[in-house]
Amino acid sequence: MTIRRVACLLWAVCLCDAAAAPAGQVDYETARLERRLTAVRAAGAIVVDGALDEPDWSRAPIAAGFIQNDPREGEPASEETEVRVLYDADNLYVGVLARDRDPAAILTSELAKDFNRQSGDDFEIVLDTFHDGRNGYMFATNARGARWDAQMINEGREINENWDALWQVRTRTTQDGWYAEIAIPFRTLRFGSAPTQTWGVNFQRRVRRRNEDSFWAPLPRIYDLTRVSLAGTLEGLDGVRPGNDLRIKPYVLGSSGASSVVAIGTDADAGVDVKFGLTSGLTWDFTVNTDFSQVEADEQQVNLTRFSLFFPEKRDFFLENSGVFQFGQGAGLLFTGGGTGTGGGFFPPRGQDAILFFSRRIGLSAGGESIPILGGTRLTGRAGEYSVGLLTIQQRSTRSSPAANVSAFRLRRNVLANSDIGVLVLNKEADGPASNRLAGADANFRFFEYLNLNAAAARTFSPAAAVPGDGSESMGRVGASYRDTRWDLTAFYLRIGERFNDEMGFVPRIGISKFESQYGVRFRPRAVSRWFREAFPHVGYMNVDRLGGDLQSRLVQAHLSLNFQDGSGSEMGVEPATENLVEPFVINRRRGIAIPPGRYEFSDYFITWRTNSSAPLSFNGRVDTGEFYDGYKQSYLFGTAVRLKGRLNAAITESRNQIRLRAGAYTTDLITARVEYGFSTVAFVNALVQYNTDAREWSSNLRFNIIHRPLSDIYLVFNERRDTGTGGLIDRAFVAKMTYMVAF
Repeated sequence: MTIRRVACLLWAVCLCDAAAAPAGQVDYETARLERRLTAVRAAGAIVVDGALDEPDWSRAPIAAGFIQNDPREGEPASEETEVRVLYDADNLYVGVLARDRDPAAILTSELAKDFNRQSGDDFEIVLDTFHDGRNGYMFATNARGARWDAQMINEGREINENWDALWQVRTRTTQDGWYAEIAIPFRTLRFGSAPTQTWGVNFQRRVRRRNEDSFWAPLPRIYDLTRVSLAGTLEGLDGVRPGNDLRIKPYVLGSSGASSVVAIGTDADAGVDVKFGLTSGLTWDFTVNTDFSQVEADEQQVNLTRFSLFFPEKRDFFLENSGVFQFGQGAGLLFTGGGTGTGGGFFPPRGQDAILFFSRRIGLSAGGESIPILGGTRLTGRAGEYSVGLLTIQQRSTRSSPAANVSAFRLRRNVLANSDIGVLVLNKEADGPASNRLAGADANFRFFEYLNLNAAAARTFSPAAAVPGDGSESMGRVGASYRDTRWDLTAFYLRIGERFNDEMGFVPRIGISKFESQYGVRFRPRAVSRWFREAFPHVGYMNVDRLGGDLQSRLVQAHLSLNFQDGSGSEMGVEPATENLVEPFVINRRRGIAIPPGRYEFSDYFITWRTNSSAPLSFNGRVDTGEFYDGYKQSYLFGTAVRLKGRLNAAITESRNQIRLRAGAYTTDLITARVEYGFSTVAFVNALVQYNTDAREWSSNLRFNIIHRPLSDIYLVFNERRDTGTGGLIDRAFVAKMTYMVAF
């Protein structure tokens, strides 16, 4: 599709949008004040079976009248939802009737713990237990009783989906729709000591076949359930206490392995994790002989950039409460590039310019090899207006790395209506003279509901020998974003000194100044609203200069995103780029292909598409083509996914890069196949198989998980890597692990 045709399509969309009728009128502040629900103390025992047949349920007031925020903002939900709340000395009970005129059409996509909420029908809860309009706990379930839970901080700026709570849910489907009966122990939550509790609360219902989200306390389309400043009120909780919530979770494991390089043999190990509710707002964790053998393998990537690849953290201990350590990144950028999100293959992915505390640096070497962890402790939570995070971990020594201690301290204070200021201190002490420290401060402000301003500054402290040369050891960032139902606007400026050395973070490049801005506008034309949801044209500009003053990289973007009512969509665009190399760029070390120094100007054209991902069979794809440095690049991606009866989810994706440069030509293929099967809501099997021609290896990761009691697991894990050329074994490991959680 040519740029002229894209412009004509955009113009037509604008004309249709101009004639669109306004959405349903809702005064959200008034609605927030009116949405009040009283919890009723249960006179008898509540059996969590999904039936809601105890007499106490009939005495509880009903929360109803849900309002859409998407696709028809402000209009009543297409299906009625009724919610009741009971409590006793130990638990908060939530009873749900999600009425549906066509129960056979209720879509359940997964049974797994922490299921994908967007892929099927579900019901969600947020509890603002301190009633501060900022933070909360989130719980979700679907019609088959799958569970999802998370901690939410600063109205969704940080969401910790790896928080695991003790709670129960049972569901059943009838001719009226589907029922859910939920029990959340008070000891799972943190809240104040007042004899009568008043909490913020909101409920969300998703009807996936209509791609519809509705809320009890209505929300504008640009917000989701995390917007607890617009939540309703739950009152009437008398004489409840959070409890100490002491959890002791030991593990035992046995493993065996083989390698083409060294003998591995068999091994056995044990360790323990302890969690203690120090106060109503603070949690203290301890870990001894920490093990992560059950964690899923990383998805492989093909690197066409000059920078290190980013692999996300997947280890539970570091993921839980990790949001408290987030620093200086504000609300992030609002949209990403179409082809690869990396700006023609030389920009680091957005949001990864300067992650000052990156927990994957702990327990893993630079080459990705595991470093044993002796133990550690972590204190996280809230104390009045302050959020606190304290972490210290002791690594054992290996043949390639000395023993080291890594510590992080984060303190943040709430200011104004929904803003905060904070500090971050990092320290790494290794055997020998080497040490690394960082200190920084940041601020995040929100004004007028839609405007966000943020700023951050930090400095590292390292021995002169660690970072030779001259220059600054500091970094600074200022940014602003504005987002309402029409406009998405973002800009930020980042400066990183030549000697900025953060050994506990992820900073792809130093000695640069970067300006980035993006501007988008959303259209929802009424004339085609039966099948078309939104057009989102947006443009962006990125410029990176070396601190010496000369240009390093520049990128201009012009994109058009189209979204349809069933969840399918497409994006297309062009990205003119400039790259100024001052030294050779080795783009493929194995083949010895390097791009010589010089100034390069080239453009990338792309189109992406995706079908309805909740359908039994769905597809997605991407095509990139254009110049690339002194040659050309063509990239293709095609994927398909299968969903069967809420139990089987399987997907396979192939991506190919065809690179033609003056120094040589080559092709890379990466095939990723993933299979997930849920036998029930407590037994699952997962498989991840990858084929990478660039790394010249096959890799397999198979995991079987049984939740044999709450927060207690049995894992069977098999990992193997083979050479794609010879088929020979690179390494293999089998691990059997059991955890057993005891709560007091």
